[in-house]
Amino acid sequence: MSWTVMPPFEDYEAAREGFSWDLPDEYNPAVDFLRKHDDTSRTALRYESPDGTLETYSFDGLDERSDRLAAALADLGVEAGDRVGVVVPQKPQNPLTHLANWKLGAVSVPLTVLFGRDALQYRLRDSEARAVVVDPSVRETIDEIRDECPALEAVIELGDGDSVAGGAHAFDDLVAGFEPGLDVADATPETPSAIMYTSGSTGPPKGVRHSHALWLGRAAAAYNYFGQGLAEGQATLWTPADWAWGAALGGTLFAAWHHGCTIVGWPRDGFDPGDAYELVERHDVTHAFMPPTALRMLMDVDDPESRYKLSLETFASAGEPLTSEVVEWVDSTFDDVGINEFYGQTELNLAVGNVENWFDTQPGSMGKPLPGYEVAVLDPDTHERKPRGEVGELAVKPGDRRVFFDEYHGLPEKTAAKRLEDGWFLTDDLVERDEDGYCWFVSRADDVILTSGYRVGPMEVEDAILTHDAVEQAGVVGVPDDTRGEAIKAFVKPATEEYDPDGLRGELRELVRDRLAEYEYPQHIEFVETLPTTTTGKIRRRTLRDRDGTGDE
Repeated sequence: MSWTVMPPFEDYEAAREGFSWDLPDEYNPAVDFLRKHDDTSRTALRYESPDGTLETYSFDGLDERSDRLAAALADLGVEAGDRVGVVVPQKPQNPLTHLANWKLGAVSVPLTVLFGRDALQYRLRDSEARAVVVDPSVRETIDEIRDECPALEAVIELGDGDSVAGGAHAFDDLVAGFEPGLDVADATPETPSAIMYTSGSTGPPKGVRHSHALWLGRAAAAYNYFGQGLAEGQATLWTPADWAWGAALGGTLFAAWHHGCTIVGWPRDGFDPGDAYELVERHDVTHAFMPPTALRMLMDVDDPESRYKLSLETFASAGEPLTSEVVEWVDSTFDDVGINEFYGQTELNLAVGNVENWFDTQPGSMGKPLPGYEVAVLDPDTHERKPRGEVGELAVKPGDRRVFFDEYHGLPEKTAAKRLEDGWFLTDDLVERDEDGYCWFVSRADDVILTSGYRVGPMEVEDAILTHDAVEQAGVVGVPDDTRGEAIKAFVKPATEEYDPDGLRGELRELVRDRLAEYEYPQHIEFVETLPTTTTGKIRRRTLRDRDGTGDE
């Protein structure tokens, strides 16, 4: 029982030609992640609590605990097909709940503790969750919205009977009250597995229903963007990203367990680069998934290789294309540490990337299609193919349709609009593909700025602004303009509290003119303390567009 879906390939073209999806007839991710390995007594999870206490869990130990939890959920009435919410940070109870759900045939709904009242209410109600496992930090919010979620019958809070107040079941007591040895539900790659919500950056969040094949698709991608270094028992992975995010949950945590590797859990309210380096040293982390924002913060620490004893082999990143400064920083700062990036969607798995052991990374590009996927650039209106070098909507076709999403929960029209004939899926992302096969992100389809007859992608302007040393973060949108149709406005977070607003505005405008084009410079620049982002770190441009006023403030 190997279920290894990605063999090693030294050559990119050989991988493209030689790989094909070969999914098993029977498949339950709980069995895959916990029971198939040669030595299930090895450490699967190293959990360091906020107070520094270290707990280790073997694959066997996780198997036993998730058995007990599955039996407890069944006793509470959870059945195959029921949805169970998981609102837990990087703690063992997070994956334990997912594993228990799948052992029962239930469907997981990963949710972040960063969500506020309305966000949690919307997702629990929309998914019709029958039960929810929650961290104590969100218990009060859950109590507030419980009556607004009519399907929700059981709330399970982390802790024991002494710490969990009435109205909820104590997680520890449930696990202790049942025995292991559960018969795992029969399942296939087509069995419903999870409802994962889109970030809501372009509209109301949509519940994306996936089958179990999702996890095999993410494990295959992770093998590549982690440099084919996930040999069983030989890699330790970590990410600061919330385990509710698909790239962290499926592309890091469960990918590690699929390949028989160790994951580090370390819940934190914020990200401190010095603390992150110390953690990577302390746990001998070999492979780290780091969102671009975290990578840029790591760059603030001088000479990390001499200050810390690091075992790092590969950084992986996603969320936005890596800028040249980040790629050059990794190359100049670390010996024999690679950096790869990947592109995917909640719906469409991880299908495009820069994999430096296969081809040269082109900073700023999305990379090339990963094995198992085809890509095309289409006219957004006619869906006809665009020539190389022209901008159009990215479409992706998987070699096995099952590694992509099944449907938007309760939204059949939106589901149909995502698909084309012959197995192609639309992304709503505008890209350009060059003659060498690299894809270059331009913008979300509804983020394009139409100014004086030109189409401007906001990310290109943001990337130019971010090259200025005085800038920490930037978001660019189009705002109404009587003459141009739309004017370009940049919301800029300065890197320090002390700066000359007028002088910095002039420098940024000149910088963009020099790097891009005369028509792409921001007519309006507003300095802000923070920028609105989704829980995955993407800038909410829709929120910026809704702000009043267009002047320099």
